[in-house]
Amino acid sequence: MSNRSRPSKPWYSKGLRFQCTTCGNCCRNHGEYSYVYLAPLDVVRIADYLGLPPRRFVDQYCLLEDGWVTLRMDAPACAFLQEDNRCAIYPVRPKQCATWPFWEENLERATWEGAVTECCPGIGKGPLTPAAEVERIARETEEWYGEE
Repeated sequence: MSNRSRPSKPWYSKGLRFQCTTCGNCCRNHGEYSYVYLAPLDVVRIADYLGLPPRRFVDQYCLLEDGWVTLRMDAPACAFLQEDNRCAIYPVRPKQCATWPFWEENLERATWEGAVTECCPGIGKGPLTPAAEVERIARETEEWYGEE
């Protein structure tokens, strides 16, 4: 097999550094980063945590966008972002929130070094996450939302 037919190593082949600084930036509106998508299990888990029936949770906190349930982000920040920049539903936060910033679309170098780094002061800090783990997290997130 020639080298040309082998997939090249990703630009992040040595891994990526990220450590949450609890700044809350990822919970605030940022253009394209203003949507938090919920899988059906996210809805059930969050509703249960809040002591609400799923339908009431969706009616009160969500929007339906192109067949997706998304958290309502019509305020400057997520409704669950508290004044201390902590998440009020942290134990059951959506998969999208739990896997930030290791999303497939963020693994494009220009996106990572541009919009992601501009939004998140934790990029480049903390322990090194190996490339295989970064890719596993991104793949799991896509599968969670049924986008395999």
